[in-house]
Formats: sequence, structure tokens, C-alpha cells
Amino acid sequence: MFDNATLKLKVDPLILGALDEDITSEDVSTNSVMPKYQLGEVDLICKEDGVLCGAQVFERVFTLIDEKTEVTFYKNDGDDIKKGELIAKVRGDIRVLLSGERTALNYMQRMSGVATYTRQVASLLDGTKTTLLDTRKTTPNNRIFEKYAVRVGGGKNHRYNLSDGVLLKDNHIGAAGSVTNAIKMAKEYAPFVRKIEVEVENLDMVKEAISAGAHIIMLDNMTHEQLKEAIEYINGRAEVEVSGNVTKENIARLTDLGVDFISSGALTHSAPILDLSLKNLHPVEA
Repeated sequence: MFDNATLKLKVDPLILGALDEDITSEDVSTNSVMPKYQLGEVDLICKEDGVLCGAQVFERVFTLIDEKTEVTFYKNDGDDIKKGELIAKVRGDIRVLLSGERTALNYMQRMSGVATYTRQVASLLDGTKTTLLDTRKTTPNNRIFEKYAVRVGGGKNHRYNLSDGVLLKDNHIGAAGSVTNAIKMAKEYAPFVRKIEVEVENLDMVKEAISAGAHIIMLDNMTHEQLKEAIEYINGRAEVEVSGNVTKENIARLTDLGVDFISSGALTHSAPILDLSLKNLHPVEA
């Protein structure tokens, strides 16, 4: 759940931008059929099994249009939800319910989809010491929502953005000239409280990263045998992250490695939405 400061400073401007994208001057369809105030109510229905996420954002869409809008939830973020289940009721000016419908659903469907997919992948690591991480492969201007959804689904967040930590990838190493130079320069520049993570692709790079004092070593796109060899060489001298096209379909091949972290861009870039719908809109008496 977002605290009040985050909600007002970070979340509200994004929601208002999404509403502005959908309503550039007026909602012509709604104003055609509902020219004046009428109190109404509509049901939020789940259309497939999954994990609920985004309740606070869903509600915020409507209350930013009209603070008098009331949303009553029967499920919370992180709860399992079933096809046909009533998730919430939204009560307020029918014009607000109609105009905010698509934006509210877009956020909740996307966030619930990410949470559902993350739950499925995280469950495959049950019984291991390995932590599932997301990446920066997020939808532009939706990172705060998608990374929250990963946490709701049972994963953890890697760095939030480029200011969050040092991760020296192949092109950083290319720019610096070598793994050793990249780590040396990062230690000289970055605040001492920052851990330094290095992406490597073979055992020679692993050896160089260990020698240069990397705190975390990301083993990227290696075969299973290469991973085992690299992990044996590291031998606890650095934390180990495995990455490279990790999905729900193939993560099981990595569970025997005993690494600290597995990161998966698929949690955010490939999760399908969870199908939800607003139905049964009708007028009510005040």
C-alpha cells in the first residue's frame, strides 16, 4: 500500500496524466446519456482466477475525479480471487463512474496480472533460499505500479532506477575497458554505502570480478554447467544473482543452484493482464 506522501507526490500525477490522456476535453459519450448528476452504483467483477492488486489505485482514479466517490472492497491486495467473484462496489455520480471506468480498470488489470504471474513464478522457488527479483524492464511511467505488484505477488524489487545502485552491465564494462576498470571506477565514484554489482558472461569475467572486489555477481545467460562452475568458484565471496530470459516455464532448471537471487524481466514485461470488469451500473437513491 502506498503511504500518503507517495500517493500525493508520485502516484496522483501519474493517474491524473492517465485520466487526461483519456479525457482531453470532455467525455462525450457520458455527457450525451447523463447530462446531470445521478447517484449510481456499479460492481467490480473478477472474470478469471488470479491475485488482486491495485485496490488503492483503482479507488484513487474515481476519488481524484470526485472525492465523494465511495469504493467498498470485499478483497484486499494479495488475496486470491476467483472467476465470477464480486470484488468491490463503486458508488457515486454516474458520470464519474463512467468516465473513470477504463483508467481504473487498466491500472487494476495490469497490476493484478503482474501480481498473479509473480505469484506463479515465486511459488516455483518455494523451499529454496533463492529470492525472486524483478528488473527495470517496466512500462514507461508505470514502474511504481508494476514494482508494487511484484511485491504483492511475492517477489522482491531489484533497484528501482538508475540512481538506486551500481549495476555494471556489458556496455558499462565496454565503456570502461574491462571488468577491473569498471569496478575500480565505480568504487572511486559511487558513495561507499552503494553495493557494486557486475554482470558477467563467462568464468574469466567471474574471476576478474571477484579479484576486483564486486559485492554481487550477476551470472547472465549461462548454461547450467557454466552456472555451477561459476558458483563453485565464487564460493561465498560475493552474492550471486542469476539472470537471462527467466520465465515461469524455465525457472525450475535453476532451483538446484542455491543462488541468492534470480531476476526475471518477464515478471513485468510479459505478465498478461487479469481480466476484470465493471458491470451492473444502475441508479440508486441517496
